[in-house]
Amino acid sequence: MEGAYKRGLEAIRARRYFEAHEELEEAWRAAPAEERDFFQGLVHVAVAWYQAGRGRPVATTRQLEKAARRLGPFAPAHRGVDIGSVLGQVEAAQARVAEGSLALDPPEI
Repeated sequence: MEGAYKRGLEAIRARRYFEAHEELEEAWRAAPAEERDFFQGLVHVAVAWYQAGRGRPVATTRQLEKAARRLGPFAPAHRGVDIGSVLGQVEAAQARVAEGSLALDPPEI
């Protein structure tokens, strides 16, 4: 699980969102119940940026909403991730999509 988690974060940082989704999903499935929402939230972040890159505003919006809902309880930080910062980035992405743009700033995790 730890390896998949680290590879998932590295993939997000490298803007390889589909790969990040795959790795983080592996970590999510192996995680203890109390941490599954954390990993799932990161999966939603990766998928949101992936969908934005594919030009899919509805899918992007849904994934951003899910990311915020799942990651919120882990703020301010969890497993070395600044959840407060990630939530701020998700919120900024939501605003940008609501304005009609899918040109999202890459997430900094």
